[in-house]
Amino acid sequence: MKQQRPLAITGGRLITPDGPRDATLRLVDGRIDALGQEPRDGDDIVDAKGHLVAPGLVDLGVFAIDKPAFHFGGITRAALMPDQSPPLDLPSRVSYIAKSGKPDFWVHPLAAASRGLQGREIAELALMREAGARGIATGRQWIADSGVMLRLLQYAAMLDLVVFAHAEDATLVAGAVATAGEIATRRGLPSAPAQAEAIALTRDIALAEMAGARIHFRQVTTRAGLDIVRSAKARGVKVTCGITPAHFMLSDLATVDFRTFARLSPPLRSEPDRQAVREAIADGTIDVVASGHDPRGPEDKRLPFSDAQPGMAGAETLLAMVLSLVRDELIDVQRAFELVATAPARILGVEAGAIASGFEADIAIVDPDKPWVIQSARMEATAGNTPFDGQPTQGRVTMLYKGGMRINP
Repeated sequence: MKQQRPLAITGGRLITPDGPRDATLRLVDGRIDALGQEPRDGDDIVDAKGHLVAPGLVDLGVFAIDKPAFHFGGITRAALMPDQSPPLDLPSRVSYIAKSGKPDFWVHPLAAASRGLQGREIAELALMREAGARGIATGRQWIADSGVMLRLLQYAAMLDLVVFAHAEDATLVAGAVATAGEIATRRGLPSAPAQAEAIALTRDIALAEMAGARIHFRQVTTRAGLDIVRSAKARGVKVTCGITPAHFMLSDLATVDFRTFARLSPPLRSEPDRQAVREAIADGTIDVVASGHDPRGPEDKRLPFSDAQPGMAGAETLLAMVLSLVRDELIDVQRAFELVATAPARILGVEAGAIASGFEADIAIVDPDKPWVIQSARMEATAGNTPFDGQPTQGRVTMLYKGGMRINP
């Protein structure tokens, strides 16, 4: 699939790294050719009708690829976690995944940090980088052995690959399904202290600083953890962190009725921690908002809360939830797309995620005011387990382009 004719998108509000602007956008040979030029003879012309013309979203750290769901949500690229069956711990598996979504969706595999994701023996990272890996990930687990983690970070620094780490001390959270506190106690749920996150962050940031490595924490969900990341950034550590919409929209109050759609990893936190996450999005401590897309079918969710598997279908609701922060005046629209497109692309090292000359023509035309109701039964994902089921929201993609070619969202 290759763009045959130049395309000019007119009548839209471009979301650029320098701020929104009313201008025409030309796409040529699958790349962004120019901003602000008038259409030329022979151009195909699309009228954006006053809507936002934004970069296609880059979803940083998903567990499954559901192309229809990603297209619905305006996502044109996703970094796939290595927690697959079998895990992405061999170059052949990484190479297969790197080619799997093309041409209308690009999957950027993250190589398993250790063989079998067991946290003991470091995998063949250099060979997996050559096969197409855009980063290294510990998966859903924390590497408990500090020596192994340090060697991993040193190896990653040598290869100039970012390490995606899970921020929970495994020995403290083993068997837990909730955050320790009043809600978990009243419901009798196995719980772990929120401090498990801060402990993991403290160690891994110290090791990354020793190794001179880049480290990204897929989710940081507590005030204590965010303070640690904020402090590390201030002293120059190469650390970034993310969050999913569930942790800035919901607190552990969402688990009071034992609804397993709210069974997540990390578990939902207290209301003060939820507010701390929103503050960290506003002040720039949080770099990325990702969907955490991990759809789970009835066999995993129609169980007692303690037995259900964590995870949610998040691709279709990511953009709408982030745009809710704009409506709440917590962030502006430029910052919204920095969180879901520009920063993730920068971390992966791909020329996408921004409307800039020469970048790949992955473009979403978004009606930020279009109302719709989230309905799990009508989701495009393989399973519709969302904690936002039944929630009215706003913001939908009306047109989506991958490499300058139209994809119907």
